[in-house]
Amino acid sequence: MAIPSPVEPCDFTVFGGTGDLALRKLLPALYLRDRDGQLPDGFRVIGVSRHTADDDAYRAMVRDALTQHVSSADLDEAAVARLLARLHHVELDVEDVGAWHLLHARLKEGAASEDVIRVFYLAVAPGLFGTICEHLDEVGLATERSRVVLEKPMGSDLATARRVNEAVGRVFEESNIFRIDHYLGKESVQNLLVTRFANTFLEPLWNSHWVDHVQITAAESLGVGERGSYYDRSGALRDMVQNHLLQLLCLVAMEPPTYVDRETVRDEKLKVLQALRPMTPELVDRDVVAGQYAAGLCDGAPAKAYVDEVGQPSDTETFVALRTEVQNWRWAGVPFYLRTGKRLPERVSEIVVVFKEPPHAMFPHSEGPTEPNRLHIRVQPDEGMRLHMTAKEPGPGGIRLRPVSLDLSYAAAFGARSPDAYERLLMDVVRGNPTLFMRRDEVEAAWAWVAPILDRWSQPTHRPRRYPAGTNGPVAAATLLERDGRSWQETE
Repeated sequence: MAIPSPVEPCDFTVFGGTGDLALRKLLPALYLRDRDGQLPDGFRVIGVSRHTADDDAYRAMVRDALTQHVSSADLDEAAVARLLARLHHVELDVEDVGAWHLLHARLKEGAASEDVIRVFYLAVAPGLFGTICEHLDEVGLATERSRVVLEKPMGSDLATARRVNEAVGRVFEESNIFRIDHYLGKESVQNLLVTRFANTFLEPLWNSHWVDHVQITAAESLGVGERGSYYDRSGALRDMVQNHLLQLLCLVAMEPPTYVDRETVRDEKLKVLQALRPMTPELVDRDVVAGQYAAGLCDGAPAKAYVDEVGQPSDTETFVALRTEVQNWRWAGVPFYLRTGKRLPERVSEIVVVFKEPPHAMFPHSEGPTEPNRLHIRVQPDEGMRLHMTAKEPGPGGIRLRPVSLDLSYAAAFGARSPDAYERLLMDVVRGNPTLFMRRDEVEAAWAWVAPILDRWSQPTHRPRRYPAGTNGPVAAATLLERDGRSWQETE
């Protein structure tokens, strides 16, 4: 397997360096990139937090995290030691103006040069984004070679998103701001662009003449767990639809860019967001379903209701299903159905493109079922694709039709471990490649589109429909498609 080209030396600073995201995702991702030879000499990782820990204590904490969150097959003691040697910790309350000299001194200490690339990953609450950026500027760490990474949520509505963007934008140029959506780093999501634009057979069919509808599902079998306090302020619409699902919709529906480059893909995604049918109060009532899981069975074990997990009465939605359209020449009249939820039967994220029936029945006396052609793009787990077709069953006599599938499993086809999304995205930040990150106008366009739904749901009469844990969501979600003569494509 070819080893990707290494990146430049970098000071990679993680605010929230002892938090769950850093220990569960970011530092394991950097370890795996280091193990595969992508982190050069001079690449330093600085964890910033209010935790009282010197470098040795922090390294011990990270070693434990790697043992928990990296498979034993991928752990190499020499690579672990190499990453730990890169690690440093700075104890800092980011709101304490007088303490910022500690970070400044650590970054200047042993720096390869004054113009070294510096990445500041803000794995903290969005309310601190502006404060951190302002102090980085004050101590001279926000330079042309500095990049800032914003972790979601980027605001809780359009107004707060704009405030966050304005606060960060006062310090950093847009080209140095990387708003991360880990879904865009998944292999299957990137491969969607290659499937569409590097193959000639699909693109002529990728329009309203041949596509009946599109379904995008992001299902989780787990409940809110330890994220209850955050989730109860957010809900499924903010947590999943406004970012992950709309980004997947954009990649499915976007026009071919002239070429895949830093801004061309993001330009085309923005056009899709701007073309989404506006949500009026009447359409919200008709085309959007909110649900909340009640007690039930998951994997054969009893599961608590959402309100019992968060420990208080709540009208926060844990499930959303909606119908929308992209109002442009290519997709006029084609419904896009989006669905996400917690405590569903299994964890799966998938895009299903359902094609129209053949315009003429050529085999009137055939036996066996016929089904529309479908392209399933599995985002997680077991990334891959499956194209459902109709074939003749072998044998003499009449024609017996049988649905069959052409399968592509990335693991089987390429025989290599598929890097985690964060592995790819973190290296793209260091390289300064923003293609897979959200631009400010994208974020704000997505918030503008969901705003009428949030407004409608803020009414006192709004109540999410209950569904038993371990089921596919409220009955109204199935009705959403049934009234159009369609049904959800459940995992096979």
